[in-house]
Amino acid sequence: MQSVIDHLVVAGGTLDAATRHIEQTLGLDTVPGGQHARMGTHNRLLSLGPGTYAEALAPDPAADDPGRARWFGLDRYAADPRVTPRLAAWALRVDDLDAALAQAPDGIGAPMAMTRGGYDWRITVPEDGKQPFDGVFPALISWTGHDPTSALPDTGARLISLTLSHPDAGRLGWALSMLNDDDRVTVRAGPSGLSALVLTDTGERDLR
Repeated sequence: MQSVIDHLVVAGGTLDAATRHIEQTLGLDTVPGGQHARMGTHNRLLSLGPGTYAEALAPDPAADDPGRARWFGLDRYAADPRVTPRLAAWALRVDDLDAALAQAPDGIGAPMAMTRGGYDWRITVPEDGKQPFDGVFPALISWTGHDPTSALPDTGARLISLTLSHPDAGRLGWALSMLNDDDRVTVRAGPSGLSALVLTDTGERDLR
């Protein structure tokens, strides 16, 4: 089974707030994404190199209530739009989602079929909307056909590394080792959180 970082999720109470966090941190402009009707969310995107992108994601005030927990813990932001935007989650692209599920930890969630415009994919969504290990463990994703990165303008930004911090780093690292092939991912002990090092034309930037 092969896997690679698919995308990073910057969550915010509003799409404008999440977008500002990415653009001000990296010094680059995002482009419009679209709506996710099944989750009641919408997004904007920024390429981080071939096959990888950053996503500004927020509850969509124009969408119907999804009738279930939104992905990536977005219900927290829906409840209080003033919550500070942050790098809240990430997705790991796998070539065999069903095989990956057999190796994933409890709480990874069931795969859901999603569409946005001309894109189709399956992604794991926990019942409570929050990824295992306090949100640090990735969602697992598999695209049908092409993914958004081929349509994104290349800003020159490249993801150098993604650091996962968690108090139980040993157990997290072991669970992730069953699935992850991407050597840009590192695990360390500490408070739960994510940090991405991104190389831009103006130098290295730390997205948190």
